[in-house]
Amino acid sequence: MKILKAILATLLVCGAVTSNAATIEMEVNGLVCAFCAQGIEKKLRTFPETSDVVVSLEERLVAVSTKEGKDIADDELRRALTDAGYTVVNIQRPDESIDAVRARLKESPR
Repeated sequence: MKILKAILATLLVCGAVTSNAATIEMEVNGLVCAFCAQGIEKKLRTFPETSDVVVSLEERLVAVSTKEGKDIADDELRRALTDAGYTVVNIQRPDESIDAVRARLKESPR
């Protein structure tokens, strides 16, 4: 048992075992101002599964990071944004962290 714990600890430190946290990206129409971004961020943070939110007006992108081991169904996210007056064009779950999404958005040529 001690050997198994040591192997698991080594894998975690080396990054061989990934977190169960998920990043969910949504392409959203209707984002026109900072007030929109702030409202979306506030709404998505009400989900108990949410750990972080990024909103990019320029890219019309909303990204949510969930807490480890948690998830938010696409229909729940779509409903929350649609009820707030936005149109969700696309939802995807990339294999990158929300920090990587932030970095990508900063590097965007827009």
